[in-house]
Amino acid sequence: MTARRRKLAHLFVAATAVLPALLAAPGAVAAPDQPAPPTAIGGDRLGRSGVQVSPLAGAPALPGDLTGQSWIVSDATSGEVLAASNPHLRLPPASTLKILFADTVLPKFDRNAVHKVADEEITGIRAGSSLVGIKEDLEYRVEDLWRGVFLSSGNDAVHVLAHMNGGIQQTVAEMQARADALQARDTKVVSPDGYDMDGQVSSAYDLSLFARAGLRNPDFRMYCATRNAMFPGAVDRNTGQRGSFGIANTDRLLGKYPGLIGVKNGTTTNAGSTFVGAAERNGRTLLVTVMHPASYQKVYDETAALLDWGFAAAGKVQPVGRLVDELPPGGAEPTGQAGQAGQAGQAGGTAGEPALPGSPSPSAPAVAAAPAAAPAGGDGALGVAAWPAVALAAVGAGWLLVLRWRRTAGRADG
Repeated sequence: MTARRRKLAHLFVAATAVLPALLAAPGAVAAPDQPAPPTAIGGDRLGRSGVQVSPLAGAPALPGDLTGQSWIVSDATSGEVLAASNPHLRLPPASTLKILFADTVLPKFDRNAVHKVADEEITGIRAGSSLVGIKEDLEYRVEDLWRGVFLSSGNDAVHVLAHMNGGIQQTVAEMQARADALQARDTKVVSPDGYDMDGQVSSAYDLSLFARAGLRNPDFRMYCATRNAMFPGAVDRNTGQRGSFGIANTDRLLGKYPGLIGVKNGTTTNAGSTFVGAAERNGRTLLVTVMHPASYQKVYDETAALLDWGFAAAGKVQPVGRLVDELPPGGAEPTGQAGQAGQAGQAGGTAGEPALPGSPSPSAPAVAAAPAAAPAGGDGALGVAAWPAVALAAVGAGWLLVLRWRRTAGRADG
């Protein structure tokens, strides 16, 4: 091979050697702008682990002996979150899930309507469930059934109302749709009564959303504030008359904490104790949700302590987030801090279960956005569609160098 040909070959090889680098370099072709990472529903700080509070001058200190794995203090009217700890942590909700059940089904039936209970409506209730004492082949007014739900946390009352609503699965689907409309992205509904079921989870944040929505319904507010009621009993075989018996609200703060409205307590093996409480003082309504504290009584003690703190701290702390508003009909999501936390990357679940999208794990300090998907080829490489253009550009550059060398060489040689 002549010296000139060897130089020609070396130039061509050098020019085309840049091709792999061009194909691999992420900056070789400008990528479209990527969307900003989503934040947790209600604000970025609510996706962080641990206590979140922003005190101003004169703000009282938070209670120092809180044991709840997750809790939140919020203003039911404005939606401002005054303080929180792991509010998006997904945990079994126990009977506090009945708040979502009531918010979904309560508006559907006239309270004075009468329903005769069929045997199949109260069969299949899990052993150990709380019951109000409904009997088959007897008639009950809808308002009596709701008292059974709110006061006695009766799973039998829930099942009867769910059958009236089209069945258990229909009601579960409607509850999930209602949770989605309220932007309660931490909640997965498996049963309408909150009994421990595989995969059934919610969060302190979501339960507060359910309570805030429910309290807008005067009937919901009335039932959860009722301390005692008479419930229809069986028919006396001797007299033919139907008796009744007294039921009492199992909420231990109702009637004891000043200004308490309700809302709902719950206890199961997996959930431990959970409680959602609303109280009103000087025209302000606060919501407190506490999930899985150290003991059954602690859930009431810590709720009361957080309510005390919230009323004392109002106006003396900067909000650390907010309870988002319900989505408009059609599901179009508002922009801003309502955010798309449900679109965030996968996080570890609780109790060995995989987390749903947008859930912070107990060990994860914040909800982080998953990296935007790279074009085909992965790892930030150029997409397949871009390869031909880059290859042609590289080859073209090589031939331009070769031609230029030949012209220069020609002039030098003669």
